[in-house]
Amino acid sequence: MFAVAAIFAVLVLASPQPAQAFSDEELRNVTEQLNDKSSTKKLEAIEAMAADGDPRVAPILNAMLEGNLFVRASDEHVVIGEKKGKVWNHIDVVSGEVVGESGSKELDKIKINNRLRGALRDALAALNLFSQDIGIRTAAVEQVMDARDPSMLPLLIRAIEREEDATLLARMELARATMALAAGETTEERLTAIEVLASETTPQIRAVLSQFVASAEAESYQPEVVAAAKDALADVEGRLSMWQTLGDVYRGISLGSVLLLAAVGLAITFGVMGVINMAHGEMIMIGAYTTFVVQQIFSSVIPSGSPWSLAIAVPAAFVVAGLVGIVIERCVIRFLYGRPLETLLATWGVSLVLQQAIRSIFGATNQQVTAPDFMSGALELSNGLVLTYNRLWIILFSLIVVGGIAIVLRYTAFGLQMRAVTQNRRMAGSVGIRTGYVDALTFGLGSGIAGIAGVALSQISNVSPNLGQTYIIDSFMVVVFGGVGNLWGTVLGAFSLGIVNKFLEPVAGAVLAKIFVLIALILFIQKRPKGLFALKGRAVEA
Repeated sequence: MFAVAAIFAVLVLASPQPAQAFSDEELRNVTEQLNDKSSTKKLEAIEAMAADGDPRVAPILNAMLEGNLFVRASDEHVVIGEKKGKVWNHIDVVSGEVVGESGSKELDKIKINNRLRGALRDALAALNLFSQDIGIRTAAVEQVMDARDPSMLPLLIRAIEREEDATLLARMELARATMALAAGETTEERLTAIEVLASETTPQIRAVLSQFVASAEAESYQPEVVAAAKDALADVEGRLSMWQTLGDVYRGISLGSVLLLAAVGLAITFGVMGVINMAHGEMIMIGAYTTFVVQQIFSSVIPSGSPWSLAIAVPAAFVVAGLVGIVIERCVIRFLYGRPLETLLATWGVSLVLQQAIRSIFGATNQQVTAPDFMSGALELSNGLVLTYNRLWIILFSLIVVGGIAIVLRYTAFGLQMRAVTQNRRMAGSVGIRTGYVDALTFGLGSGIAGIAGVALSQISNVSPNLGQTYIIDSFMVVVFGGVGNLWGTVLGAFSLGIVNKFLEPVAGAVLAKIFVLIALILFIQKRPKGLFALKGRAVEA
């Protein structure tokens, strides 16, 4: 805790205010009033001290708020107390110098109630408008705006005259408008305040205008003022509604990118190969745990390189999950092609084995994966819309992954062989394509992509043995809705389901929104069994 005398010096020297309005005697007299038995008298003294703007006032009010303002028994003077071991230093309220010391029995604390406590906080916020620290001034402006106390208006006007930062000056003008709206003495003042408020689009301004309109009848405001306030409120609500819609779209795209990452691997194993892989979620889980292991290795071996662990985790997760997928295909699935029910049950059993294996190795508790600096933080727009960097990176990452898969399928020899095998296995084998080899690599590719999805999901979800179970049903919904075997249908399906979910959540809640989406998907499939984009041509014959 800083010494009170030091605080005194800093506040007095740091405040770029005009010359003190209080004389020493006036300051001492108004400080003595803080010891009055009447809370009303104390409140009047606090308001007078705050309105004056004397830099010596802040330490006094701060000491009163923290319970360090006392009355000295020997002469009934008000002093600031600073504890030093078993004794208390007496700090003079005018000079800020130590003028004596005593035990605690010599000092009688000035008591405050909740009403006075709130007044003290508001007064200190007003006085902080003159701080040299722009962060302190910004916080003070927000606190003054929340309080909307007309008694702070003269001090705020004085701060506006001295403010040099354009952004903070605009916030101060907004704070002045919120006060002038209720406390303005003329119609012109209120109309000007409404005009200033109408230019801002925040829930806070909507609340100010709503409160003013609601109290208009009781306060008997002029009709033109009330009409202007109602028009301004309608404009602000319209803009907020638009930004809310844009926010829902962004959150829907964000959810859609997560669903896309989780489903794009399934679009290959289920959509292209026709294999119902209930262990797909565990491939995502393996990718997430690979990210955790890579980060732990970097932290212990190359601590300075920890921020780069994510770049290593992406190919590592692809390789590990892909190899696990190849093993599953060679050991289990290749014996069950053409038998969907047995494949479903077998892969479900594999998923349980993988979950238990992870529990045995890492334990059942969640593991922490630290996001790198470039994925931390958020871009906060003035209208209240917040774009988190980790979600923005995941949206970009999901599109890069899909683009990479499309290139592999369309322009590589492996992609050509994979499409040939899935469309007509017998003909592909007759022209020399090793169908078993292609099957294993295709399943490995789908599993590896799921592992990459796990890397991304580890940045926004808990890394646990049950991570994959969260996304398996949604992944199947995305693939079926977009069209089995159609990569671009998977993209559109993921973003469509994500956006619909986010628009339904405010109305129905997260759980009911998922239920409604599932019901709508079932009804949609009744009408279009092959999804949004059905395969055409020879692919239908496969």
